[in-house]
Amino acid sequence: MLKKTMNTLASAFLLSALGLTGAAADVLDTIKERGKLIVGVKADYKPYGFLDSSGAIIGIEPDLAKDVADELGVEIEYVPVVSSNRMQFLEQGKIDLMIATMTDTEDRRKVVQIVDPNYYSSGTNILALKSLGFTEWEDLRGKPVCGIQGAFYNKSTSQNFGAEIVAFTGTAEAYSALKSGNCAAFVYDDSAIVAKTNEPEWADYEMPLKTIDDAPWGLAVALGEDNFAALMSEMITGWHKSGRILDLETKWGVASTPFAEAMHEKYK
Repeated sequence: MLKKTMNTLASAFLLSALGLTGAAADVLDTIKERGKLIVGVKADYKPYGFLDSSGAIIGIEPDLAKDVADELGVEIEYVPVVSSNRMQFLEQGKIDLMIATMTDTEDRRKVVQIVDPNYYSSGTNILALKSLGFTEWEDLRGKPVCGIQGAFYNKSTSQNFGAEIVAFTGTAEAYSALKSGNCAAFVYDDSAIVAKTNEPEWADYEMPLKTIDDAPWGLAVALGEDNFAALMSEMITGWHKSGRILDLETKWGVASTPFAEAMHEKYK
């Protein structure tokens, strides 16, 4: 019994010395034993994560997630998430990894482990009818503005510019409310709005304001999963170094973003 106890302690010490907590040592083993990586991605945010005509989730972030699965030599399962549940899904173990257009904030780093370096970036803007003639953020004061539950910019748009936020769970509902005239504008990531304005059905809409709050996006693992986080850090660095994200922007019809270009120059 004593020998067994000493062996157990020795193993625990070795894991500690390697910087592998129990959770961190288990997560990659669990993925490999399962033979599948489960990743939370958006399914309503074209072109970063959206549904094709068959109902499959495709886009820039699903492609990045597939890179991780290929690196681990396992299959991949995409789980659709929204801003209001993506961190909870990670906390609850429903997903192993989250790549879901999430802005990196200090508050969020207390809930999930956001991996450095950041992989992407966007700012805040609005989608609105051209006929409304919005030119300044102050033009939103007192007006109903669609937003997404859990998005950090709802609070600032309300407090700083007096907008009356009408929050929805997903973008489909928000776009529908905007089209129906229930909102004067939709406050969202500028990267998604630019893609939307390129669609023929949104030809009467524009992104009229100056983008604010440009902020990086962070992919995340659960707190304590340091081993997995280290692997993801290496992969993100590799994506920037190789120009993988720039290539995906081209593939999915997105103009090369200044952030992706700058990170490629930094790491190449």
